[in-house]
Amino acid sequence: VMVAREAQPLQVEVVVRGFITGVTKTSLWTLYAAGDRAPYGITLPEGLKKNDALPAPIITPTTKAEAGGHDERLTREEILSKGLLPEALWAQVERAAVALFLRGQEIARKAGLILVDTKYEFGLIDGELAVIDEMHTPDSSRYWTLESYEADPAKPRNFDKEFLREWYAARGYRGDGAPPPMTPEFIAEVAERYIA
Repeated sequence: VMVAREAQPLQVEVVVRGFITGVTKTSLWTLYAAGDRAPYGITLPEGLKKNDALPAPIITPTTKAEAGGHDERLTREEILSKGLLPEALWAQVERAAVALFLRGQEIARKAGLILVDTKYEFGLIDGELAVIDEMHTPDSSRYWTLESYEADPAKPRNFDKEFLREWYAARGYRGDGAPPPMTPEFIAEVAERYIA
């Protein structure tokens, strides 16, 4: 059953991260590995390794990307100074996003998965804060199998679009120009992971 309701989307999307990871040139891990200890204004401790759990979930707010562009990362100060959200509403968004993420991690763990990070899109429905897009799906979230992570944290098995990114990165593609063509076998494996 689908329920459609009129919502007023907020100008800010929220990415909540529980681990430091990623393979693109703008990912948290790539920036950290290059020596940036405060990527996107978030202070991170020394000594983290790729795929380590963060001390606590962190929020990286962004604007909605225009077609063909990248999301603009924002800080709390920018959100308030640009008037994107009032301070009380932003505080509510932060609380809701972290609470949803922690609940998502709990549910994923019961299913033998790790919820690594995820994106939430919020809006107002009749003046009340609400999630207005899909959440905790393989397209909005990054998942690893718990078993593979515990066996080798450097090589967890992905069940999300990060699997696609890593396949491209292994072939030298990081988002610029035309991507290499996928094989039918690879497409089948992607589909199997999404279904699982």
